Amino acid sequence: MHRSVTYTSSPLLASKTPKWRSKFIMGLMVLGFTGLGVRAAYVQVFGNEFFQRQGEVRYARTLELPANRGRILDRNGLILASSVPAASIWAIPEDIELDSAEVRAKLPQLARLMDMPLAAIKSKLDNDKSFVWLKRQLDWEVGQQIKALGIKGIYQTKEYKREYPEGESAAHIVGFTNVEDHGQEGMELAFDKDLAGKPGSRRVIKDRFGRVVEGLGEEIPPMDGREIQLSIDSKIQFYAYQKLRDQVIAHKAKAGTVVVMDAKTGELLALANYPSYDPGNRKRLTGEQLRNRAITDVFEPGSTMKPITVGVALQSGKFKPSTIVDTTPGRINVTGSTISDTHNYGVLTVEGVIQKSSNVGTTKISQQLTAQEMWETYSALGFGQKPQISFPGAQSGRLRPYKTWRPVEQATMSYGYGLSASLLQITRAYTVFSNDGKVIPASMLKIDRPPVGVPIFSERTASSVRKMLALAAGPGGTGQRAQTVGYSVGGKSGTARKQEGKGYAAGKYRAWFAGMAPIESPRVIVSVMVDEPMNGTYYGGTVAAPVFSDVVQQTLRLMGVHPDMAVQPQIVANPVEESL
Repeated sequence: MHRSVTYTSSPLLASKTPKWRSKFIMGLMVLGFTGLGVRAAYVQVFGNEFFQRQGEVRYARTLELPANRGRILDRNGLILASSVPAASIWAIPEDIELDSAEVRAKLPQLARLMDMPLAAIKSKLDNDKSFVWLKRQLDWEVGQQIKALGIKGIYQTKEYKREYPEGESAAHIVGFTNVEDHGQEGMELAFDKDLAGKPGSRRVIKDRFGRVVEGLGEEIPPMDGREIQLSIDSKIQFYAYQKLRDQVIAHKAKAGTVVVMDAKTGELLALANYPSYDPGNRKRLTGEQLRNRAITDVFEPGSTMKPITVGVALQSGKFKPSTIVDTTPGRINVTGSTISDTHNYGVLTVEGVIQKSSNVGTTKISQQLTAQEMWETYSALGFGQKPQISFPGAQSGRLRPYKTWRPVEQATMSYGYGLSASLLQITRAYTVFSNDGKVIPASMLKIDRPPVGVPIFSERTASSVRKMLALAAGPGGTGQRAQTVGYSVGGKSGTARKQEGKGYAAGKYRAWFAGMAPIESPRVIVSVMVDEPMNGTYYGGTVAAPVFSDVVQQTLRLMGVHPDMAVQPQIVANPVEESL
């Protein structure tokens, strides 16, 4: 007979466990596993997109695939700006083993390749431990040499940088981009969206060292920017820049600018400024170097306005080229103000007024015209209006409403004082004489067909003024140094005191010359301005006209224009001084 075994003497343990408690515990366990199953189903199936995004935020990256910026070409297809591969060097400083003897030995080589002081590199590495740019847009070959050093924590990215083969001669036209490849000046800025294109992208997974582990999805290829073809002829541009630079230096001038325009199409063949800069090396660049003076600088155009005033007079029917104008005694009083010539030219014809550049003669002609007649023509030629040209920074100049003109102001405006214009505006206004009385728009882009001109003068008026311009540039005129070999020329010189505040600066002048050739059927219009010549002479006929002569001759040859005459340059030792 077996006795019952007593497992414990504790009354609590010996008591029977209620059946509901074990069922309750079992239910909790089932409920827990069910919750885990539901959560797993949510994470893996129903909420999958959210968690994938969270994972991608931590490990996935979108790599931008840069687009190749479009080229800028001259009218003949020669490159003015293009993009080339460049290496941009960056680092994760915390990954660089600066205590390693091998790394310490390679850092001086890195500094030499990047053309940076070693101290500057160490300073950058101390600023941020997670990421730092060391240098952007190094030559691709230099980047490969840096890569060959094999320094852990030093990486590079392929980018593009701009190169400008024409350098400082075309700098003010082409402009430049910043390190992010966005246009900052010139045509690079004006057509930035077209040139830039659209970058592509690629989604990848990277490890903690920045290495690509896996690609995600499809790659979106970049769309390269489109090419821009300018109206500029790089050969004419380079020659014009050289001649302008030499003249500015020879006359110890502050600056200078020259505009060369196709007289039939309005296309700008050259637009040069001095001082200039190298768009590929902009260290120590100043605002003075950046200014595109032909477009941004406005000034009183002086005597270059006289042919336009005479054009208004001829068009009115009140004057003919042979009409007599008495300029005796070389000065005239207009409502208490005296207007003078540099000489007493006596009795002149209207042609003689332009040839001698008589302020008195032009004033007497303007007194027979209404202010409205003059203003309407000036305005139609673009004065007082912003040039419609694809270029940033173009200025409108100043032309006040004719109702506010006093008699003396109407007189001074007739010979170019009291209004202001840029050299581009003057050049464009002269197309009215080269196109049989029609003014045409200026263009920085190459065009396929001549534009439609706006009639201002009759063909007879335009032809008559061209003959007067030829006289002004010939014997007895103020622009004799504008004569060139083989081509007939015509033009008008100008000299004006520089404005400072409400008055004029003593001893500071601008000298310019604007004209065209060949004179019977003009193919090119050239305007030259030299700012503050300080080498003993400051007249437009002696400072600006020689640049006009050289540029006209070379331009017509490059355009393939046959000479229309066989003459020697008619230059005199002491040319006639034009009236200020």
